[in-house]
Amino acid sequence: MPTILRRLALLLACLFSILPAAAKTILFIGNSFTYGANSPVMRYRPDRVSDLNREGIGGVPALYKTFALEAGLDWQVSLETAGAKDLAWHLAQRRALIDRRWDVVVLQGYSTLDGERPGDPTRHLAAARALAALFHRQNPAAQVHLVATWSRADQTYRQSGHWFGLPIARMAEDLFAASRLALAPGYGIRAVLPVGTAWNRAMREGYADPNPYDGIGFGLINLWTWDQYHASAEGYYLEALIEFGAITGHDPRRLGPRERAAEDLGINPEIARRLRETAAAELAAPRLGGAL
Repeated sequence: MPTILRRLALLLACLFSILPAAAKTILFIGNSFTYGANSPVMRYRPDRVSDLNREGIGGVPALYKTFALEAGLDWQVSLETAGAKDLAWHLAQRRALIDRRWDVVVLQGYSTLDGERPGDPTRHLAAARALAALFHRQNPAAQVHLVATWSRADQTYRQSGHWFGLPIARMAEDLFAASRLALAPGYGIRAVLPVGTAWNRAMREGYADPNPYDGIGFGLINLWTWDQYHASAEGYYLEALIEFGAITGHDPRRLGPRERAAEDLGINPEIARRLRETAAAELAAPRLGGAL
């Protein structure tokens, strides 16, 4: 009898060793910077993600899912997005949709932090903290990340912009610094995802044009789309690479020269390679995480 039991135990151990691990769940909360406004990213592969608002959006979350499939990682990807809304709005208006158990949550707030007081992080940080607490009540082990977005060319080069007259990198640096305040103990934020500073790096590396208002230089790409506010396909691609690499620990360069999302979006293969290298370099900077 003991021999039979040992054999049964061995059989069960073998069975469980070949069963696939449960997929991790991830929820993206954000606005047009997450759903990919004014670019083909918005309607990219909505079949690969779950849009909680049922609007047929793929967006940056669908890029994340595509990267995960290529890397052999099992993720169930969901999104809840609304244009021109901040994190406080999602907490107040979409709580019934999002208040459930998630393994990972990505929070992307208003592009200027506060629509009425650009640059003021007070409302942004309070909402991020409240959302993190909401998710940790459902799952104490949930990993909540906060996205620091990019410099808006219209906010920098037009006189009406809050960052008018400053270097193009400044707005992204300010957004990153403000978001890092959420890494203080008690906020429940695991890491700040440096999307905007990755854009800055692409400009410093000399292949992304820093000023679309004076024309795009020959051989350079425009990370913004036609409104000089939202991202182009390349800009959203870089956003997705940063988020995927930071959350999974997978080096974006390992996605390879025939990365499918870049091919689907018609991104120049050489540019896609450089964007993956830029993402990897930005993620190597030791300044993402902090105390919970």
